[in-house]
This record gives sequence, structure tokens and C-alpha cells, in this order.
Amino acid sequence: MVIFTDDKPREECGLFGVYAPEQEVTQLTYYGLYALQHRGQESAGIAVGDGHKIKYHKAMGLVSEVFSDQILQELNGKMAIGHVRYSAKGANLPTNAQPLVGYFQKGMIALAHNGNLTNAVELRDELANRGTVFQTTVDSELILNMIARYRRHSLEDAILKTMLDLRGAYAFLIMAEGKIIGVRDPYGIRPLCIGRLNNRYCFASESCALDTIGAEFVRDVEPGELVTLDQDGLHSRQGIPSNKTTHCSFEYIYFARPDSTIDSLNVWESRRRMGEELARECPIEADVVLAVPDSGTPAAIGYAKALDLPFEEGLLKNRYVGRTFIQPTQRMREVGVRIKLNTNARVIRGRRVIMIDDSIVRGTTSSKLVEMVRKSGAKEIHLLISSPPVCYSCYYGIDTGKRENLIANKMSIEEIREHIGADSLYYLSEEGLKRALNYSPVCLACFNGDYPIDVSPKCSKKDLEVKM
Repeated sequence: MVIFTDDKPREECGLFGVYAPEQEVTQLTYYGLYALQHRGQESAGIAVGDGHKIKYHKAMGLVSEVFSDQILQELNGKMAIGHVRYSAKGANLPTNAQPLVGYFQKGMIALAHNGNLTNAVELRDELANRGTVFQTTVDSELILNMIARYRRHSLEDAILKTMLDLRGAYAFLIMAEGKIIGVRDPYGIRPLCIGRLNNRYCFASESCALDTIGAEFVRDVEPGELVTLDQDGLHSRQGIPSNKTTHCSFEYIYFARPDSTIDSLNVWESRRRMGEELARECPIEADVVLAVPDSGTPAAIGYAKALDLPFEEGLLKNRYVGRTFIQPTQRMREVGVRIKLNTNARVIRGRRVIMIDDSIVRGTTSSKLVEMVRKSGAKEIHLLISSPPVCYSCYYGIDTGKRENLIANKMSIEEIREHIGADSLYYLSEEGLKRALNYSPVCLACFNGDYPIDVSPKCSKKDLEVKM
């Protein structure tokens, strides 16, 4: 048994796709996935097509662990899609690694998917009653089977009809018939953008992946839009009208890389403004401002600058640690936190410290960090969080865990403060978060329970996996 020491929700996956017959698409996809590794560390995969056949390789592990030079050289073609994945507990199986590749009426097809369908149980029951056999426990396979069901139509029309059946959050890439098609749900919850590479195009979950391969950012895929890349360039169709967009707020708070821009909002600037809003709402007299790296750093910089306080690196991150997991004993848990983060006592000793983090989910890591800073000689520790309290589970592709395990659902803010041992604790208000995001339409369901898409317990991914 292993226990992750991170007290953060986890993203489901990252997508990358490129149509470029004149270039080494496999290498480009490899580097694109490398840039998106933060979105998923359970498995990685690349599928490459020549217009007729699709070759693929996927396995459990990080991108650098899954692919060798030899494997990359054996995957050749004119287009490719790739996937990195994080899974919920109990579903980290090799069969669930993506892209999913199969045969259907008009040849081979590959799918890479990010998100979660809230009607997955209903769709699976419907397909099972029609005799469909499943090889995975992921709802991505449902999308593939739905498209195959409509294959008497063109590929684009089959995808459009499938979109009408899907409920939930999704962005996915389909590779078949000599083309790559990118799709985003009508609410735009999960991100997907388009880049230009010379005279060809590519897709990525975040713009940082485009920067990595030297592609020019073109635009985000619009909510409900279907975009096709083929030998004639880029083509777009509006699949489902988008009447209400609600981009995931946690992309800006924690998930996305700070050098990414998603739906016209730069992630680093958004986090810096969260810090400025914290300074507006909760100014504290202190000697130094520290960040819980890395996602808390821009907010800490914004807070310190707004109040003319020194910002210093009092918490240092081990850059060589990816997924930290340890044996479940109290002593080893404490060692595990220190493996990933350690204090710079010379910055902390004898000082009143403001420590800024992006979120608290279960409270386990926060209490250990406060204890570490206290042992390093801090006179006072004021913990400020650049997002509201996480009180509700996410059903749209982020593993926040069950609601009963969320500390803000079980305790008041004062009780949380006592639990983690800080001298004071303050969360950014919802209004402050909205201001920091320039009042862009974002999903705040994990904070206030206002789900933009209908959800029920029977439709959650964990229930689906239990049923399987």
C-alpha cells in the first residue's frame, strides 16, 4: 500500500496532437507530452497514423520512462496524438492507458480524452444492453463506441451526434481517415488550444506545449466546437451551441503551468492577481512572505509586492521528486513531506511569516508544513490561501476526493486553523477570485456546489469503477 503525500486535487490528463507530414510527428508529440507531464503521471501514450494504419505505444509511467529512442523511431507517420494520464485510485490499470486504439467500419481509430462524463453509467448501460463489450473502466471508451455506432455518417457527423449524447466535461482528440479532430464540451470546462507549426497545425491542452515545440499559438478551441486538421489545413464546425461557458477555475489556481494561457487568461498573471486580492482582503503585518512552491509562488509575489513586504524562498522544493509516495507510517509520512519540501531556516528564524498556498484539500500537508516552519524558528505563521475553501467534490475530471474527506466540508475555518497549527488562516473570497480572473466565466462548483452540469452520485467516475 502506498499513500501520496500531496494534499492537492489531481488532474486527469493532458492531450497533444499534430498533423505535419513533413516533420517528425512522433518526436514533436513526445516533447509536447513532456511539457504536459504535470497534468498526469500515471501513464503515457502516443498513436501515430499514416492515413491508413495506426501504430501506438503506451504504458504506465512518466513520458521519459515509457518512451525510448528506439520506440520513438518505430512510430512513424504523418500525424500523431498523445496522452498523459492521472487516474483515480483503483483505476491505474495498463488497459486504461491512452490513446485508445481500435478498428471500426472504416478502418482504425484512436482517441485521447481529458475530462469526465457525468452520464457515463447511463451510456455504459445503454451500450451494454446493445451487446457492446468493454476492455477498460474509463468513460473514454464510451466515446469511442458511440462514434462507432454512428459510423454510417461521416466521421465529423458521427462525432457531432456523439456530442449530443454526452453530458459532462470533455476535450478529446480523434485520429482516423487521415485526419485529427479536436473537440471541446459546450461549457468549455476542460482546455484545448490550437497551434501553428510552419504551415501545419497542432492541438494541446495548454499553450506551454506549443511553446516547447516552437509552434505559434493560434487560439483556443471554442466550447462546443469541432476542429479538423488534415492535408488541406484547418476546418471548423460548431457542434453544439454554447449558451454558457464555465472554464475550470482550478486550471488557473493550481493545475496549469504558469507559462500557459488558457481562454485568454495568462495563468501566472491570474495567480499573481489572486495574491493582490489576498493583500486587499487580508493585509497582515509581518516580516517575510513565503510561497508553498510552485503554484503558490505567483500569489505570494503579488501579495508581497502589494504590501511592500519582502518575498523570500523559505520553502524549497526538490526538483527531482515527481510523484512522492511512501509507506503509511507516521514517521515516513513526515519524511515524505521533507523529501519534497524543506525549509530555509535562515529566512524563517525569529520572523513573523506569511505563508501562501493555492489550496487546502484534506489538510494533511498543510499541517506538516506549518510544523516544519514552526520548528525552523518562526515567531508567527499566517497561512493565506489564494482560493476559497474546497467544500464539494468535482465531477468534471478532477480528483478532489470524496466530499466527506474535504477538510473544509468537515470543519470551520477556525477549526482548520487549529488543526494545522497556524496563528491565523485566511481563504480568498469567491468575489476576490472572480476579480483576479477578470470576471471570466469559470466553474466554482468545488467551492460553492453550484454545478453547471447536472450531476448525481450514480454518475460519478468512482461509482462507475465500483460497478465495473
